[in-house]
Amino acid sequence: MIWIINWIAPEPDLLSIFVYHFKYLFKIFIQLRFMYIYIHNRRVTYAETDRMGYLYYGKYAEYYESARVEALRALGIRYRDLEDAQIILPVRQMKCRFLRPAQYDELIQVITKIPHLPYMTILFNYELRNEKGEILNVGTTELVFYDNQRKRPISAPDTIIERLKPYFFPPEKTN
Repeated sequence: MIWIINWIAPEPDLLSIFVYHFKYLFKIFIQLRFMYIYIHNRRVTYAETDRMGYLYYGKYAEYYESARVEALRALGIRYRDLEDAQIILPVRQMKCRFLRPAQYDELIQVITKIPHLPYMTILFNYELRNEKGEILNVGTTELVFYDNQRKRPISAPDTIIERLKPYFFPPEKTN
């Protein structure tokens, strides 16, 4: 079998380089086309730090929340409007991985991604970066669409699905 590959591509190194780069570029294309991405900036305040001048670990959930709320707001979806419609979004699960500390007065970029269209839950992925572009923290939250009047989980509202659809491939045709 090896001689066939050498016969088709006399330079196996070039073939492996091509395959590697193709996989890398394809992965980037998939990530950019199949998700909604929002970038939220927030500066670390003195009140949010511990005695070492690092962002206190319990505050990362607040950074996730503010980025999540602003990401939905950028889509034209306000939490207040959902709550007025008796739809709440309790957090079902949160994961957080600390890589480096965020420090006092640093401007933190919270990159928020919705990797797929929601159904009964909506998943948010987060990446916190400092001004140097270093990744400080990664995390996820999963929220449940919940009817507060009937006290049970529900499917994602059509308005949310419609607002997110343009960010996912392939776009559905509408008549």
